[in-house]
Amino acid sequence: MKGTLTQWDDAKGYGFITPDGGGAKLFVHIKAFSLRPQRPFIGERLRYREGQDAQGKKRALDVQSLAPKAAPPALKTRDGGRVLLLIPAFAGLVLGVHLVWGVPNWMWGIYTAMSLATFITYWLDKRAALRGDWRVPENTLHVLALACGWPGALLAQRLLRHKCAKRSFRRVYWAMVAVNVAVFSVAFTPLLR
Repeated sequence: MKGTLTQWDDAKGYGFITPDGGGAKLFVHIKAFSLRPQRPFIGERLRYREGQDAQGKKRALDVQSLAPKAAPPALKTRDGGRVLLLIPAFAGLVLGVHLVWGVPNWMWGIYTAMSLATFITYWLDKRAALRGDWRVPENTLHVLALACGWPGALLAQRLLRHKCAKRSFRRVYWAMVAVNVAVFSVAFTPLLR
């Protein structure tokens, strides 16, 4: 059967398909979609098989997009990717503070390890989103960013194109970056004490 996705709640991972021949809307869950590079979107043309859930209610199964296969669109950003320069700029700040006031060497290790852990967590969350599996809570991603993992989170947002469009998430993320940099500055530079 064919139809159009007319309702979709991306946070909950479900929506409704309106069949081409008319009739009642059909429930569809993210797990019914085959692996795909992007999330379902309202207005997307779909091919599906009608089936039933455990309670006998109708639902769409084996859902595939009718859109032609194409490379996912490039991420459009206002800054043209310049925001990634914050990572080497912060590394330069840490190096400068290390040379002038003696930041402990383990600080490099903490930022590196937490950034790597955060990047991997974003990757796992992106994979779960594409598969319709259980997602990593946003608060966990924010705590990782606050706990010195914000450079890895920024790389993941840009390279994986994950969590880079939701404004409320981005606002909290940048607040976590600001708090982390402020705590670092207060803790390791006598000028701000």
